[in-house]
Amino acid sequence: MKIKVNGKEQLIDNNSSITELLKTANVENPQLVSVQLNGEFLDKSKFGLTQLRESDAVDFIYFMGGGSGLRFITKILHTKFSKEDPHGSMHMPVYDNVAFEFKTAEELELAFAGRKPAHMYSRISNPTVEHFEQRIKAITDAVGVIALSSGMAAISNTILTIARAKDNIVTSKHLFGNTYSLFENTLGDWGLETRYADLTKPEKVSQLIDEKTKAIFFETITNPQLEVADIKALSEIARRKNIPLIADTTMTPPYIFNAKKFGVDVEVISSTKWISGGATSVGGIIIDHGLYDWKKNEKLHNDAIKFGPFAFVSRLRREVYRNIGACMSAHNAYLQTLGLETLPFRLDISCANTLKIAEFLKKADRVKSVNYPGLKGSFYHKTAFKQFGGKPGAVLTFDLASKKECFHFLNNLKLIRRATNLHDNRSLVLHPGSTIFCEYDAALKNEMGVRDTLIRLAVGIEDYRDLIADIKQALEGI
Repeated sequence: MKIKVNGKEQLIDNNSSITELLKTANVENPQLVSVQLNGEFLDKSKFGLTQLRESDAVDFIYFMGGGSGLRFITKILHTKFSKEDPHGSMHMPVYDNVAFEFKTAEELELAFAGRKPAHMYSRISNPTVEHFEQRIKAITDAVGVIALSSGMAAISNTILTIARAKDNIVTSKHLFGNTYSLFENTLGDWGLETRYADLTKPEKVSQLIDEKTKAIFFETITNPQLEVADIKALSEIARRKNIPLIADTTMTPPYIFNAKKFGVDVEVISSTKWISGGATSVGGIIIDHGLYDWKKNEKLHNDAIKFGPFAFVSRLRREVYRNIGACMSAHNAYLQTLGLETLPFRLDISCANTLKIAEFLKKADRVKSVNYPGLKGSFYHKTAFKQFGGKPGAVLTFDLASKKECFHFLNNLKLIRRATNLHDNRSLVLHPGSTIFCEYDAALKNEMGVRDTLIRLAVGIEDYRDLIADIKQALEGI
């Protein structure tokens, strides 16, 4: 009988299934293929059961595969290359080039249509970047992963994919300073409305959602307020309101937080932090866990009919991410692929160090208060331990008597570095009010929970005794 495959007529045996068609057509890497039958997405579980009929139209597009039953670090180390390396390299080489050559014009056409698993141009995809994405996908069991130039690029690309001007999102003012500026200023000028609620009070969140709300956005541990919301409660609200729950999980990467288990639909991560392996490179990640039905999003409804759970990733890869051009470089992808290999070990040390330092600061005379979700006295201790597997991050904050004392303390430090980053291998300290939040007035800083007396310490992997000794002498020198 005669059917159409990717727009071209083809003769096949009667009663052939989709599985048999992919086999007879010699489709490369069929596990990566998304199939449309007569214009609508067909789930992989139905490939073997779906019998093709005369005049059917079958189209397929390549997306990422991945996932296995192995454990976390084993998955990272043994993520397979999408194509065998000709020299048997055990590390994915750095493809620091722009364009990729094709043998024929027909192959090039198929690649641009997404019907051949191939790279064309490194702004859209690149073998080194793809391998990094595959490693993230392997440890998260996600539907799709896209690596970008920064964590801020991950957030902006996500919102631009799901929302239009005059739409709104619901979030908290307890956000990283640049994220607040992105929502309020950059995307605000574009036409996005941002509504703010106390995310630790789910009933307040629900009241702000209407037919123009496109997502709830939150940070798993807010920076620098260190607030921890009940994520399952937020997920339940998002489900009832038919909108996705988007989490910035930079402070709690996949090793300590299973976002999918807690109902997070989309994760955005600054891979500059934990994942890079010690501030080696800037990068960001978007992870779609495949939990949200994108047909419920007005902008992606038609994409979801065609691509099913791949609708969000498809629109990103084939439009928003491609057009904005915030791609991760191959060199950075290589560094971050290596960084993943030591992620669990660095994270274990940093989290343990943070608790020891927090306990020391609780007893220090000049310290007025200490905030760390890992402390038993923390309001968020129980929630943090339940959600983050007993490792509630490696950032703490504490208050001194005044801004002047904060600056004296910072200047007295001899080992801990004065710098703005998180989750470097080295411990880093800053005064948030005069740095990350310097553009905001006193009233807004107060709303954001950023006091002039606040110091943020991002704890590294040094010996905790050396860090405590440095903090002790700096406090004594005030």
